[in-house]
Amino acid sequence: MKFLTSISLFVCISHCCFAQYYFSGYVDTERWQGDVYLSIIEDYRTLENIDNEQIISKTTVNSNGFFQFSGNQLEPHPCIYKLHVDNCDSNEIDGNHFDGHCFDSKDILFIAQHTDTIHFPLSFDTQMFCDIKSTNPKAAAFIKIDSLKEEMKFAYSEFRSKANRDLNNKKWFKTLQDYGEQLNEPLAELYIYAFLSERGSPFHNFYLEDLQTNSYYDHLLERLNNEYPYSKYTKQYEAEISSDRFIANPSRKSSTFNWTYLITSLLIISLSINLWYLSKYRAQKKKLHSQAKEQLTKQEQNVLELILKEYSNKEIADTLFVSISTVKTHVNNIYKKLNVNSREDVKNLFNR
Repeated sequence: MKFLTSISLFVCISHCCFAQYYFSGYVDTERWQGDVYLSIIEDYRTLENIDNEQIISKTTVNSNGFFQFSGNQLEPHPCIYKLHVDNCDSNEIDGNHFDGHCFDSKDILFIAQHTDTIHFPLSFDTQMFCDIKSTNPKAAAFIKIDSLKEEMKFAYSEFRSKANRDLNNKKWFKTLQDYGEQLNEPLAELYIYAFLSERGSPFHNFYLEDLQTNSYYDHLLERLNNEYPYSKYTKQYEAEISSDRFIANPSRKSSTFNWTYLITSLLIISLSINLWYLSKYRAQKKKLHSQAKEQLTKQEQNVLELILKEYSNKEIADTLFVSISTVKTHVNNIYKKLNVNSREDVKNLFNR
């Protein structure tokens, strides 16, 4: 019997209006222990690990190997989930069950939300893609990607040489990235990204080179921000590409620093030029003011100075010891010679 001959996901609505899920399948009880675990994957770098903190539920198979999960714990938005079985004893002192990875285990990764209905006719022994029926075609995206990765492994093993590896690196990076875009599911693209960028893998150096020139990574971030703007997956990816870009090209920091100095210098030069023009403008305006005043008689100049100080006609008359009618005559003469119509025009002309 295969580990898991089938998995069926049904979304039901309870009387309390909660979205229900129902997962079921069969386990080979001769090969595996009797427990099956359902987990949510919050860190796409831990897809292969068994993390006790991410387990949603555990169930025990019956005598025929049948198991089922039901409840309303699924997130309303798409997330990465895992079903797995293993033969690691959690009570063993030297065991590593739920401590990073269990070597004797099988699992299936899939994308789901609380309204999906999905059926996986899948062989877990071969991990090959089969006919999947679902209301959500994105649910089996990881399995489709695994099928493509199997083809890639065969291409690398056909002839082992550096030249063959370099050619296949370029080919399969492009192939996997294009395939991820076609799936129209950024979470599936993260599965591809995690595979291509894994530190310590033979592809990591090529990934760092590709990261510096390929706009794919920025476009993926845009897709994640559009689909999952507040998701942990999006924040994790954004932090990783920023870090990896610095690792790939540490001179980017010093380059940014130099740009800051250049911009600061340009601002200082611009400010100096503006101050020079302002000084020149004021000198020119002062000259124009002087020429304008030369048209006025001495008494008219005295009246002008008091107008600019916002004296009223009566205050001007008292200050100059003349009558108000005389002041009005001087004011009218000033308006004509300066080509203005009011006290406000006079003040605006001399800009005081």
